[in-house]
Amino acid sequence: MEPRFHDFIHRQLVPLVLLSIFPGLGYLLLGWLGGVAGPAVAWYLGILAVSGWGLWLHHAYRRRALARWEKARWYRQALGFCYLLCLLWAAIFVAYADVQASHLNEIAVFTEIGASSVISIFLYPEPKLYRPLIPVTMGLLVIHFAHIGEWHGYALAVFAVILAGVLLYGSERSFRLLLDARRQATHDLLTGLANRALFSEQLAQTLVDLKYQGGFSALLLIDLDHFKTVNDSLGHEVGDGLLVEVARRLRSELPPSCHVARLGGDEFIIIGRRLPDRRTGEEKVLHLARRLLRALKQTYVVKGHHLYISASIGIRFIGVGEQDAGRLIREADIAMYEAKAAGRDGAFVFSEEISRMVEEHLKVERLLHFAIEREEIALAFQPLFDGHRRLVGVECLARWHSGEMGEVPPGEFIPIAEQTGLVVELGGHVLELAFRQLRDWHRRGIELDHFAVNISVRQCMHQRFVQEVAELCEKYLRPHLRRCLVFEITETVIREEVARVVATMEALRKLGIRFSMDDFGTGYSALGYLKRLPVEELKIDRAFVNDLEQDEENRAMVKVIVGIAGLLGLQVVAEGVENEAQYQELRRLGCDLYQGYHLSRPLTAEALEPLLAARGQAMEEERA
Repeated sequence: MEPRFHDFIHRQLVPLVLLSIFPGLGYLLLGWLGGVAGPAVAWYLGILAVSGWGLWLHHAYRRRALARWEKARWYRQALGFCYLLCLLWAAIFVAYADVQASHLNEIAVFTEIGASSVISIFLYPEPKLYRPLIPVTMGLLVIHFAHIGEWHGYALAVFAVILAGVLLYGSERSFRLLLDARRQATHDLLTGLANRALFSEQLAQTLVDLKYQGGFSALLLIDLDHFKTVNDSLGHEVGDGLLVEVARRLRSELPPSCHVARLGGDEFIIIGRRLPDRRTGEEKVLHLARRLLRALKQTYVVKGHHLYISASIGIRFIGVGEQDAGRLIREADIAMYEAKAAGRDGAFVFSEEISRMVEEHLKVERLLHFAIEREEIALAFQPLFDGHRRLVGVECLARWHSGEMGEVPPGEFIPIAEQTGLVVELGGHVLELAFRQLRDWHRRGIELDHFAVNISVRQCMHQRFVQEVAELCEKYLRPHLRRCLVFEITETVIREEVARVVATMEALRKLGIRFSMDDFGTGYSALGYLKRLPVEELKIDRAFVNDLEQDEENRAMVKVIVGIAGLLGLQVVAEGVENEAQYQELRRLGCDLYQGYHLSRPLTAEALEPLLAARGQAMEEERA
């Protein structure tokens, strides 16, 4: 169906009124001069009445956003206004075509040609106007010229027919160009679906419809899983072919009243149809989402390649009173990422709980930007003990006391720092605090065998990381102090470029820094990679320490890890030791070092220093 250019027709209403009222005054004057003022006055009153209707239509369109059914009714009325106005000009032509007084007949002919030109120029966006009206207005001229009965009248009739054809041709060409321009501006060139601009119009209209008609609708934001792999491995031509087929399947699966658009890349979005009852309608939306997931999972054949790809769908239900279209899209996007986090190939519905979580996330992200310069980041130290419960070292832990939020748990701000890239700056700051503390303890005669600092994957992969660590070492730590330094990295480094990771670790080892594999056994480790990585220590993840005294599988896992460490000549650290039974079982299984709340909670530097001083005194007594 051809689009309706409501805005364009709306903008023509005032010019049409002005082109009727002011030239119409000329007919009043000429009618009075020619002694035929009566018809002119009646006609002009009709012009004023119809013009008043046109101005009212113009105001009604601008007064507020119209629902679809209201806009359709307004459009019909606007077309009726245009028809009436043209008929009035046709009527004045018929009335004065044979009146020679004051040359009214000649003026009437000129006016009718002008009316046809106005129709062609101003009303070309609507074929329902120019296709019937140009033939009618020019047809009256043809009849008039033919009625003269002389050769020049017939010639003028022929010229009128030609002019009518030219005006129709011009209007038709302008209309087609307008359609093409609109399609290029509002549709995706690759898939033919609506683009973001048209989608925004459709969503805004949907919100207006819900406001005045009630009910609810839904946004379904679709993102293809692992589409980048297809592009990278098979090329963009195959990727484009896959997107075209995805668009075709979406169109074929959707009811006619739904709208589908491509937002960009491999993201598509759907506006569901309006449903009257939310309780039963939500299940219909979820059923549609499941149907789309099944359709998108079917095998694709593109350029001879058989492709299998799934999708993740975020759903945001839209109720009466929703106004912020941008927020609705963002929340559908959040729901889509939740679907991906849940394992992909599924649908997730946005909820108020998710909304609160996102708001909290954004608040943490915003305040974290300023936490370092406001000196809100500090260190706590988790003591590390050997099998005789002797304090041998500490692990440095970042703590954030926000002036606005109070104590923010590490499990809350560290993942956000990782996601946003702030972890590089934050990690650098933690390193400086840690190095400075180690130097200060050394100056006060406190020596440690093990001083661990957590390093994120993003830090490790940062191009200036080695240089920054070297600068901090040069600033704070003499070479003999660096021997107790241990950088704890997680198994996720295995997902990165291993050769690059190994090169970074080897460069840091030259500075005297050792490495520990943190959270070992959580799913990424492979013996081949572990053998390549220059680590001296494995930290057993606390998940295997929980219920160790009763869980046979956990005991078996710890035994395997200790065995691997023994084969590779690595030290084993058990974290998360919560009770004496766990501690004794871990000792029996052969762990070397231990940390956890059973032995000591994380402490501030001030609270830890008496323990460190006691350790130093005990060591002196042993040497004596």
